[in-house]
Formats: sequence, structure tokens, C-alpha cells
Amino acid sequence: MFMGEYQHSIDDKGRLIIPAKFREELGAGFVVTRGLDHCLFVYPRKEWETLEAKLKSLPLTSSDARAFVRFFFSGASECDLDKQGRVLIPSTLREYAKLERDCVVIGVSNRVEIWAKEAWESYSNDAADSFAAIAEKLTDLNF
Repeated sequence: MFMGEYQHSIDDKGRLIIPAKFREELGAGFVVTRGLDHCLFVYPRKEWETLEAKLKSLPLTSSDARAFVRFFFSGASECDLDKQGRVLIPSTLREYAKLERDCVVIGVSNRVEIWAKEAWESYSNDAADSFAAIAEKLTDLNF
């Protein structure tokens, strides 16, 4: 399981250090794709295959399903780590998430998310203000 928040910088070549705690679970090869809220989602290969199977089962007749699958898969890129524990993030994904220099890498259970630092701070502050209200809406969690 991925958890925690780490701050790193993306270098001029588009490489980002993946926190050591995440490297082993990500494995040798993993998938980076456009995420929701203008961040990037990073999935270990096994988790990606599970998600892929679920997305394949969506009805082709649903325009929303087709749009989501297109968005998700067209932005996906198979990646790996170099010897220094860095991943080269494709330019299209860096542009989507507005990754320029300072980044935040967070663990979110079955995936890792990569955020531009300013975007994460804004999102995190907004979410913190409404955390209790959100929790009340998620009654199935039995908090």
C-alpha cells in the first residue's frame, strides 16, 4: 500500500525522484497516466492490469465510458526507474499536470500521485476545509 507525502524537484530533463518507500512496490516497470484533478496517476503493473480489465468491461455504447477510457489510456506511458530512482515523465504528461520544478509525490492506497506543488497545496487546503463534510457524505465508510 502506498501512503505518505514527499516533496521532490523535477529536473531539466523531466526526471523525478520516486520516494524510496514507493520504489519496491512499483517494481521495475509501471504505468504513468493522466489522473483526475490535473495530477498524474502512477500504477504498479499488476494494479494497472486490474484497472485495465475493469475499464474494458465498461459499455462501448456509453459515450461517457468511451470518453473516460480514451482520456485515461491515451495519456498512459510505460515507465521505469533509472539507477538513481528517477522516472522520466513524458512531456505531454508534464504539461497536463503543469509539472515545472517543485512536485509533491503522494501515496494513495493502490497508486501514487504526482502533483505540481502549488496545485497540491491548493487542492489540499480546499479539501482540508471540507474534509468533515465530505466524510459525512461517505456514510458507507462507517467512520
